[in-house]
Amino acid sequence: MNVEQYRRTDLGRRTTAGCLVFALWAGQLQAQTAIRIDPAPDLAHFGGSNRFLKNYIPRVVPPVNLANTSRLDSLVRAGNLYLSARDVVALVLENNIDIEVQRYGPLLAREVLRRAQAGGLLRSVGQGVAAGPTSVSLAGVSINTNGAPATSGGGVNSSVLTQLGPSIPSLDPSFTTFASFAHTTIPQSNTVLSGIQSLVINTRSFQASYSQSTDFGLSSTLTFASQYQKVNSAFYSLNPYTTADIDLSVTQNLLNGFGRAVNTRNIKVQNNQLKVTDLQFKQQVITTVTAALNVYWDLVSFTEDLKARQSALDTAQQLLENNQKQVQIGTLAEIEVTRAQAQLYSARQDQLISQTNLLQQETILKNVLSRAGVATTDLANVHIIPLDSFSIPEKDDIRPVDQLVAAALDSRVEIETNKINLDSNKINLVGIKNSLKPSLQAFGDLTNNGLSGDATAFALAQGGVPVFAGGFGSALGQIFRRNYPNYSAGFSLNIPLRNRAAQSDYATSMLELRQNELNLQKQINQVRVDVQNAVIGIQQARARFVAAVQARKLSQQTFDGDKRKYELGASTAYQVVQDQRDLAAAQSSEVQAMANYSHARIALDQALGATLEVNHISINEAMSGKVSAAPSSIPAAR
Repeated sequence: MNVEQYRRTDLGRRTTAGCLVFALWAGQLQAQTAIRIDPAPDLAHFGGSNRFLKNYIPRVVPPVNLANTSRLDSLVRAGNLYLSARDVVALVLENNIDIEVQRYGPLLAREVLRRAQAGGLLRSVGQGVAAGPTSVSLAGVSINTNGAPATSGGGVNSSVLTQLGPSIPSLDPSFTTFASFAHTTIPQSNTVLSGIQSLVINTRSFQASYSQSTDFGLSSTLTFASQYQKVNSAFYSLNPYTTADIDLSVTQNLLNGFGRAVNTRNIKVQNNQLKVTDLQFKQQVITTVTAALNVYWDLVSFTEDLKARQSALDTAQQLLENNQKQVQIGTLAEIEVTRAQAQLYSARQDQLISQTNLLQQETILKNVLSRAGVATTDLANVHIIPLDSFSIPEKDDIRPVDQLVAAALDSRVEIETNKINLDSNKINLVGIKNSLKPSLQAFGDLTNNGLSGDATAFALAQGGVPVFAGGFGSALGQIFRRNYPNYSAGFSLNIPLRNRAAQSDYATSMLELRQNELNLQKQINQVRVDVQNAVIGIQQARARFVAAVQARKLSQQTFDGDKRKYELGASTAYQVVQDQRDLAAAQSSEVQAMANYSHARIALDQALGATLEVNHISINEAMSGKVSAAPSSIPAAR
């Protein structure tokens, strides 16, 4: 039993989940991906703590890898690339550019989560699921040979990125320092107070503060400030002198902006987006593998069609030669040679078109299986030899449609994605609803002050050493003993009288939520349609195949019979030519019917969300770009 036969059996289509590893969430996928973000370089030469300095050094993102895996080279021999359907799947997982692009998705989502954990706004990152390649035209030489539709931004890439409602505070602490040095000269209008005409002040100021906000809406700042001043006036009791204070300021939101549900909504939404990103990667794998398999089986059909066209050409050539011999001996009219020549050129044209389709199809498939496309000379010059042949089972073992629909609703990526996005809508709705509340804040402030300096002769003449005389340590002692404390507390209330913007945002978000709920139901309905159409497609493909086989058999019998009659002189060359054309067309129709059946099976797998399961694809291997299965054995050289 070859791979395709096994793939079409019920056992192959329903391989138990225990035989497969489907790691769908961010941590598991990111741990397996070959793409990485390297940590900051070694900072030992800076001295100090690497753990602290690394927060300010950019991490390194390695350049893209455009090298193919060794699997591709292992399947090439003597200018031919030997491929089975299993090899196509493995090469797609390892080398396809669309899948490689989606491998960056979980890393991008993870970085946005880091941003959200710091209180930053969400960023829209990543790309949509790219549609896979399409086969060349079956009707003749195709003009569009790239076979790759443009990237689609829809599908599972739809994510909930919004920032309505109360502003989210920065959740990363901050440390601020300030230092200044000043020289000030102030002319004096009253020299009695200062004793001089111009007051000169030399000032050195320093301030350091630490700020932290919490997800409950509490913001606090601890500040230490000191100022050193020296003046040229003799009427100061302390000169130079230092003032210092420690201040703790706390503000708590009580209505608007209160609570973890409001201030962590971006984190929750981005955690959901991590799941969406993983589902999007899974969808890209499904889309690309499905398209690649369709291209591969079309290549098989083109190969079989070329064989049929070559056989028709050989028959036409043989007919021409026979007619020429009979004309020479006088048993056949010369017009029959002309008729045979016309048939020969017609068969040659059909053979050339079939060969062109095959070459174009090879180009499309090679572009899907290689990161550099057909840019490399080695790959551009090889011909693809498919190792699989069409094998259609005697009957289709398909479960009832209701059971298939239920399985599809549990497995389809689009359904799960829409449910996650609905949950993100509801999470955002909590913050938007909170913005309807007035802004009420409670605040408190506690300050401890200190003063110290050198006693001047003026102060000593007035009655002794002042209590503040001393060095900077004296000022710190006053602060920590809380000799001179300041207290303040209060609240701030801001009531928007009409509040139209907040009401509009909430109503708009609710309407969008209802739309998304309807879109989910629409998607569920579409899944039912997809499954039923896929089942009908299987039935139609089988009926077409049966009819094509019977038509080919009858055409073969008719051709063989008329050919024998012609050899005995009981039929005309014209009739043989017509029979030959009919037989070539019937053979081509049979090949296309087999290809259509393969497409129908692949479409059913996709409609059921079973593409990965049927083709034994592990999401971990797809994310890492390394498939453990060995390449197919190449036929021995002849």
